[in-house]
Amino acid sequence: MSQLDLIVRGGRVIDGTGVGEFTGDIGVRDGRIVEISANGPITTQAKQTVTADGAIVAPGFVDIHTHYDGQATWSNRMSPSSHHGVTSVVMGNCGVGFAPVRPTDHDLLIELMEGVEDIPGVALNEGLSWDWESFPDYMDYLSKRQFDMDVGAQIPHAALRVYVMGQRGADREPATPEDIAQMRQLTVEAMAAGALGFTSSRTLNHRTSRGEPTPTLQAEVDELLGMASALKTAGRGVMEMISDFDDLEGEFSMLKQMVDTSGRPMSISLAQGLSPHGWRKILDKIEQASDSGLVMRGQVAPRPIGILLGLSATLAPFTTRPSFTELGQLPLAERCLALADPARKARILAEETGRGFARLYHLMDEGRKIWLMTDPPNYEPDPKDSLHAQATQRGLEPWSYIYDVLLQDNGLSLLYTPFANYAEDNLDCCRDMILHKDTVMGLGDGGAHVGTICDASFITTLITHWGRDRTRGEGIDLSTLIKCQTQDTARAVELFDRGTLQVGMKADINIIDFDNLHAGLPKIVNDLPAGGARLQQEARGYETTIVAGEVTYIRGEATDALPGRLIRK
Repeated sequence: MSQLDLIVRGGRVIDGTGVGEFTGDIGVRDGRIVEISANGPITTQAKQTVTADGAIVAPGFVDIHTHYDGQATWSNRMSPSSHHGVTSVVMGNCGVGFAPVRPTDHDLLIELMEGVEDIPGVALNEGLSWDWESFPDYMDYLSKRQFDMDVGAQIPHAALRVYVMGQRGADREPATPEDIAQMRQLTVEAMAAGALGFTSSRTLNHRTSRGEPTPTLQAEVDELLGMASALKTAGRGVMEMISDFDDLEGEFSMLKQMVDTSGRPMSISLAQGLSPHGWRKILDKIEQASDSGLVMRGQVAPRPIGILLGLSATLAPFTTRPSFTELGQLPLAERCLALADPARKARILAEETGRGFARLYHLMDEGRKIWLMTDPPNYEPDPKDSLHAQATQRGLEPWSYIYDVLLQDNGLSLLYTPFANYAEDNLDCCRDMILHKDTVMGLGDGGAHVGTICDASFITTLITHWGRDRTRGEGIDLSTLIKCQTQDTARAVELFDRGTLQVGMKADINIIDFDNLHAGLPKIVNDLPAGGARLQQEARGYETTIVAGEVTYIRGEATDALPGRLIRK
């Protein structure tokens, strides 16, 4: 028998199928798993041996909801995801991306990505080369690049609509039959070029940096069915959608028509909003559709979706108050000094919050929904630990106390305000979503919301909080959790060559010191193009990450290996 490239020896193998674990070896050749031994060591010689020593050996994680569309064009490393055991990502979600695009529309797509996904326009202007126009051109550009993980792309509806309809598309005018025919043909061509699917957004939360709604917000049923029929013609691909569901019956009926027309799977963003049980009505619809034979899934998260607030972040609790915002261009140290002035503090606390910030200000609920981020972070914080509760215990006015907490750690402290999945001050809703037969893990938004949200670490929270740490309710079996983020996510986007540790599968592997696995505290780094700032979050406990049989990270430190490639179906 020919020599192996790599053996992972002596690990607790949790293979992604959900069936439990065994102690054994895994042999790799030419980027594939070729041998698995649970009955003694593999005896074939290997060029490299990685000793797991009883650590968990799991498949590389597959993250199906990211926004690395720009980052993949200028960076080899898809961080923060690469710090959390991710070996495959899917981008182009929520209908936003950078292809197809006409040269005259570069700024429009930047404004859309900046507004929807909070990626600084200055970084996008500096980083994007625009060496493409069509979606196949974009795929060809990416295919020449090397990454620390595999990268898959979907064709985004907003870019497609603007490419075909120009300003009419951006202004959300109805598409003509000719527009739809052209969008349909371009979608067929994108699928032929290797796109994994089609995505769209129908939520008012998605706006450009100028405040305009996303171009796809009011796309009519004939337009959406035209895109669905393109996937039917292609004979493959998935659909990803997000909607406000203001008209649940009508909206869900349209989504069902898309699945029925295309014959292809659809995932729908699903989270608990301010209404504690509204998500259940949507999930009930998904379950009914699934039981009738349509492949529909809710795409869900393992923890709150929350805003990070601080003097180093994009937002703070006093954003839009004049005496606070006038300091915005000062270096952090000078801002802290100015904010420490009691007279300025009094002015800021007396000023009104601007209209554009009113919704988030209301959500903070006088500090009852604000917690100080700790290391490691606590993503199921107790109400008694909120900043309002702490202020009350100390006999202090809550906003005055919150102001002082902002200045801690030389202005680097971060506050956490959940806006989804925490209406009842616990994560019981997330547990129900994770375990439902018609859901799939997602919504981490790696590469996006770079100054306000850092949820690419969802994956580490999934396996640590639910598999080990939860104290405020029931946890979940670790084998089930790993299956959720490996086999289940891979199958949801029709990647059948990865997601399990089985002979013949792609050799994407994590070796995890589970007892010591933790997500770290998010922090601001300035490593975007043009020195742009973003939130970064690393982790402790990922001993080794392997992509296509090559070691890419050792204890969080990158190696020189870049075996990741564009996924082309």
